[in-house]
Amino acid sequence: MGGMLNGRASIKHFIANQHTLAVFTVVTMNPHCTLLLAALIGLITQTKAAELSYQTWQVDGVTREALVYVPAVAHEKPSPLVFAFHGHGGGMRNAASSFHYHELWPEAMVVYMQGLPTPGKLTDPEGKKTGWQSGIGDKDDRDLKFFDAVLASAKDTCKVDPRRIYCTGHSNGGGFTYLLWAARGDVFAAMAPSSAFALKATFEKMKPKPVLHVAGEADPLVKFAWQKITMDHLRKLNGCAEEGQPWEKYGTLYPSATGTPVVTLIHPGTHTFLPEAPAIIVKFFKEHPAP
Repeated sequence: MGGMLNGRASIKHFIANQHTLAVFTVVTMNPHCTLLLAALIGLITQTKAAELSYQTWQVDGVTREALVYVPAVAHEKPSPLVFAFHGHGGGMRNAASSFHYHELWPEAMVVYMQGLPTPGKLTDPEGKKTGWQSGIGDKDDRDLKFFDAVLASAKDTCKVDPRRIYCTGHSNGGGFTYLLWAARGDVFAAMAPSSAFALKATFEKMKPKPVLHVAGEADPLVKFAWQKITMDHLRKLNGCAEEGQPWEKYGTLYPSATGTPVVTLIHPGTHTFLPEAPAIIVKFFKEHPAP
């Protein structure tokens, strides 16, 4: 670091331990230099802190996988826990990349679970691609059992705040989010499905809970009309006001006298996951711990 004081430009390389991360900057005598270096070092520290670990569980004799982010604080005090589910044909790695909740909320534990080959309701009838069970009892509840196992291990190894456990997912993962609401609803503080709808049998088992639903008006796969039916049912279930109010980009907030609001995040896009959604979902989760 001695070269910082020679008054001439110099190049410094910073290496993050397990992953080689080279950061290059021109250092001058400008008074902002120290702040720049501090910001770079902070970025490297954050990158290291946000590393995901690969973990496995044995569920009914099948090895199940997930990428897990655990902040150091989760070993010291009760911390939030977010479950995030990929869509049909997706995987835990692309989910971690596109959702990146562990980067947006570094104080929270985040689990990106991996699905198994599953016949799709709308595509892939042969079940060659990965996905999630579609209803309670489907596939011998293999994915509900997987969720139970992951939640149990999180509670065993970390300090999970029971008032701040959340669930989100896109497409088939959004449908599984609704299924978890129905089957394990008492676990969660709030839900945030995207590009999905709730089956009638699933919806009948759901109890009021804060929810943010993301929907594309031009969705060619999970039709917007289907999602609108679900969103209308959600407002009735949660006892929401008839009129909503603007909330964040694309969002409409429907308040509820019981503290279970509904936010509809309706954008002009298709079935593709909305890039702005993760930050908005994190904001929504932070605002809604369980009573």
